[in-house]
Amino acid sequence: MEERNLKNPPLWICFVIVLFLVICFLLQLITKGEPDVHMTLVFASSFATGMLMLFHKTKFELIEEGIIHGCKIATMSMMILMFIGVMIPAWIAAGTIPTLIFYGLKIISPSIFLVTASLTCALATLCTGTSWGTAATFGVALMGIGGGLGVSPEMTAAAVICGAIFGDKMSPISDTVNLSSGTCEVNIFENIKSVSTATIPGFLITILFFIFMDMKFHTGEIHSEAVQGMLEVLNSHFSLNPVHAFISLIPMLLVLILALKKVNALATIVISALVAMFISIMIQGYSLTSMMSYMNYGFSIDTGNLDLNKLLNRGGLQSMMWTVSIGYLGLSYGGILEKTGVLSTLLDSVKAITKNSRNLILTHIGTGFLTIMLSASPYVSILIPGRMFVRAYERLGIKKIVASRTCEHSGICLDPLLPWSLGAVYFSGVLGVKTLEYAPYCILLWIVPIIAIFYAVTGIFVWKEEEERKEGENR
Repeated sequence: MEERNLKNPPLWICFVIVLFLVICFLLQLITKGEPDVHMTLVFASSFATGMLMLFHKTKFELIEEGIIHGCKIATMSMMILMFIGVMIPAWIAAGTIPTLIFYGLKIISPSIFLVTASLTCALATLCTGTSWGTAATFGVALMGIGGGLGVSPEMTAAAVICGAIFGDKMSPISDTVNLSSGTCEVNIFENIKSVSTATIPGFLITILFFIFMDMKFHTGEIHSEAVQGMLEVLNSHFSLNPVHAFISLIPMLLVLILALKKVNALATIVISALVAMFISIMIQGYSLTSMMSYMNYGFSIDTGNLDLNKLLNRGGLQSMMWTVSIGYLGLSYGGILEKTGVLSTLLDSVKAITKNSRNLILTHIGTGFLTIMLSASPYVSILIPGRMFVRAYERLGIKKIVASRTCEHSGICLDPLLPWSLGAVYFSGVLGVKTLEYAPYCILLWIVPIIAIFYAVTGIFVWKEEEERKEGENR
């Protein structure tokens, strides 16, 4: 019995476990139009536990170990998410977000809004290395500006996410870039060079798409009485004169500066929230007890403008708990599959078909998709397939930067598109838009894997070690 517990479960058990999850989501999509992610993950975890204990004699201690392992992976990310919930109302009360909305409505033209939003988030993430930080700061403000300009929240969220993910893939201080480089044992800048072959063309196509969509909002009449009324209401409820406006931006500048100095993300968010709370008390006139309530339950104000109320009445620690629970449930499910060997069995089953570069890369992409679907963790989707296939790249004489690039072109791209995955849970919670609503417009996340598949099939940018040696000899 002990010996059997150390073995990975047979393929048929793993297949049934995965099939159950897929059927649950499909049935809910068909019947409800959207999945009840929480209960689906509870049922899927229970079903996986039952299958493993009944048919593989897996001890519950191992299941419990998997749950704890998944929760451990989730904890820091979920803590960050909770404190972002605390930070957002502090930023609103301090005038940070109202200032960005107020001056953004004055400066940004609706004819280039989506392009501007995407490029702004790309630059911010490139500098800070954190797509999550960008979404929680610039992204939240851009959602407000977009609402004021009459741009749909789904489109704005997509522009924010596409820009943030592009910057994340191209930044040398990004955690996913460093993780994929380390997993495949390559130089980080060589990895970025390899990643850029699909990411830059994909982002250019994305920008062209947003230019086309921006044309739909180029009416010349967006800055009408409605927007003017919004500006007046903002100015009447917050102190937005140039001096106070500059002071109110300090919490956002702190996030940028501390991120560039590689200060811990959680510490950065807590510091920014506390500074914003202090500014809201000293400049905007809120009391400490009011701020404590806002930071726990969300900012609350009745401006008399329904659109503005929707933009400002948000955030709070409690508002993030729905999202946090998905994160814990999703990663608990992934932890069960990882610790019990289900993921290993599924990935081992595809090793035999990786006999040439095309099949290897396509299989790597497919297993990256499978891993993110099952584990809900972008980090696991890099680590497991990356370590599994890197030696196969070496065996075929393919440079390992192709392996590290493929890690980022598979699971990482799917992460913000799956309602139960960590990235989607985060972006949806912070931006206030459901995953299935913004997903169709996230062109970058769809097109990059397609480009990667095209390169695999055609052999373009699939560099061989022998080619590098020949170039060295010719020089």
